[in-house]
Amino acid sequence: MQTAALACARKVPPSILAGAAFIAVVSAIGAVIVRGRSVQNEGTTNGAQKRLPKFWIDSPSKTQLGISAHEAENLPYPQNVLPGGRDVETPYGSIHVFEWGPEDGERVLLLHGISTPCLALGGVAHTLVESGYRVMLFDFFGRGYSDTPLGLPFDLRLYSTQILLVLASSSLPWTGDGGFHLIGYSLGGGVAVAFASYFPHMLRSLTLVAGAGLIRSGHIGWMTRLLYSSGILPEWLLESLTRSRLMPAKQQSEGRGPGPTAPPEQPLVVVRPEIPSADPRAPGHGTVRQQSNSDVSGGDSFDNAVLPSGATVVSVMEWQLRSHAGFVRAFISTLRHAPIIEEHEAWRRLASRLAERRVRGTSKDSDQQKLEAGLTGGKVLLVLGASDPVIVMDELVPDATNILGPDGLQTVVLDAGHEVAIVKGPEVARAAIRFWEQTSSTLSL
Repeated sequence: MQTAALACARKVPPSILAGAAFIAVVSAIGAVIVRGRSVQNEGTTNGAQKRLPKFWIDSPSKTQLGISAHEAENLPYPQNVLPGGRDVETPYGSIHVFEWGPEDGERVLLLHGISTPCLALGGVAHTLVESGYRVMLFDFFGRGYSDTPLGLPFDLRLYSTQILLVLASSSLPWTGDGGFHLIGYSLGGGVAVAFASYFPHMLRSLTLVAGAGLIRSGHIGWMTRLLYSSGILPEWLLESLTRSRLMPAKQQSEGRGPGPTAPPEQPLVVVRPEIPSADPRAPGHGTVRQQSNSDVSGGDSFDNAVLPSGATVVSVMEWQLRSHAGFVRAFISTLRHAPIIEEHEAWRRLASRLAERRVRGTSKDSDQQKLEAGLTGGKVLLVLGASDPVIVMDELVPDATNILGPDGLQTVVLDAGHEVAIVKGPEVARAAIRFWEQTSSTLSL
């Protein structure tokens, strides 16, 4: 992604690049001055005990301790919005986790998207628990109530580490052969594919709900590439521009607002290019307009989707922008480094793992090869929104089929946009359960 961004930067008007160069020089001089003062201060501590370094930015779970109980309950994302909440302390900072459901039920781990924390999957989780499954959700680093690690790229290594830390935090066994089902939504889908390609034996199944990973690079505009590339603009300027870009308009954030602070007065709203709708039956087919609050936004239907807390996606976004000091940094680093765009290598690696797990041979007289553990049935479930302008059905299905093969995937399409996991939570859960039952019954034949 960085290579593409640098190539795209050649098309940027000279005036913009000249301004960026000037800002970068000023920023570098400022950094030298600040560093010099810092070293000077360290040398004048008169033997005082040095403060231990901190490796993360605190989440709102630590910075909003002073708000009243009434304010806490009325936040767009209350800390106890789902059952079984806990904070897991790790060397990377604290992780906010929810785990509940029958202790003897099959386990399901759910991964959320880039901008909305794990409560986005609350509807899916509740339906699974009602069907006898035990679920676990957590906020990715830099989102919701999880801290933001410093000095690390938000790439597959960090996300995989976080998954393993969360699994290890449970009092129940989640690992081992076929230990749990994995459901990934949007960014979580891209992370889930890459994770499954390295740890296939741990998973009973893999379900991707509007999953990233094979988004075509042609959908990323030059301005986005410039903003989220590294080495062109100073980081403080990138964070400021991104914060303005993501900040919702006042009328969008009304209703269970961001908490004790007021909504913004002059937001910067960016309209993305029009992308054809995947469903010819969808209203406005051919003119699904992406706009506003996220570079992976699904438009108004996504922004206004209602979460289990009763708040909208856009109000949770504003709360994070105002209350989580590490959110923007995590967002930028994720766009730069996470498995989101044209991750063909990870998908090919997964295809190989799936092929190893499909039933071989049909004759009773022939010796069937022993199947590898995990990913029962050797296929993946794709759950898509018919009118999703971010994960375009007419692109993902052929691209995924080309890599995984027709026997490597099963597809379910629901009447929704990119908010499919939020507004169609029960349907998503039931589709996953049917898929699990089908793959298990096929293997037992």
